[in-house]
Amino acid sequence: MKIKFSQSELKRQRDALRQYERYLPTLQLKKQQIQLEIQHQHRALLEKESLFTRKEQYAGEWSGLLAEVPGIRTWLKPEKVAIGKRNIAGTDIPVFEQVFFEDAEYDLFLMPFWLDAGLEELREMVSLKEEISVIEEGISLLSHELRITTQRVNLFEKVKIPEAKEAIRLIKIYLGDQMTNAVGRSKIAKKKIEEAYFEGGVS
Repeated sequence: MKIKFSQSELKRQRDALRQYERYLPTLQLKKQQIQLEIQHQHRALLEKESLFTRKEQYAGEWSGLLAEVPGIRTWLKPEKVAIGKRNIAGTDIPVFEQVFFEDAEYDLFLMPFWLDAGLEELREMVSLKEEISVIEEGISLLSHELRITTQRVNLFEKVKIPEAKEAIRLIKIYLGDQMTNAVGRSKIAKKKIEEAYFEGGVS
């Protein structure tokens, strides 16, 4: 850390310190908000994954029956996934809204009576899988922003603020010494002048 031992440098370091100390609480708050949201998203993820697992076990009962229905995979393929967004402490994350499927058009007299219920159940699983994917993406974005914010907080707390405080301390010591030396030199000069004056007066 290179510093200039001057009044202007002292002012610059004090201004910098004020700026760091004013900005640090904002960064700390942002870090806290992101951490809380990540926790919230992780809970939501666990909940959705648990629900998907339960439905998956239940869907096993349909697997053999659904094999009898031609073209059912087409009806399970998402036509569109609607995703919104939400801002968390300056970071936009995706928010799952809805999955749209192609209308399943079939002859009620030719298809098994259980098809509607089975199709609905499987579509819910597809929707859950899409929602889980969106939540995971949000967690990834927030985790990335958390790493950056944490680095900035650490930079301010452990580097910038201590450096500015140390610079201010050293400059004040230096300027204090300079003032003391200047006063000392002034007294010596004054004493010499007085001595020369009195010596001249005596002679």
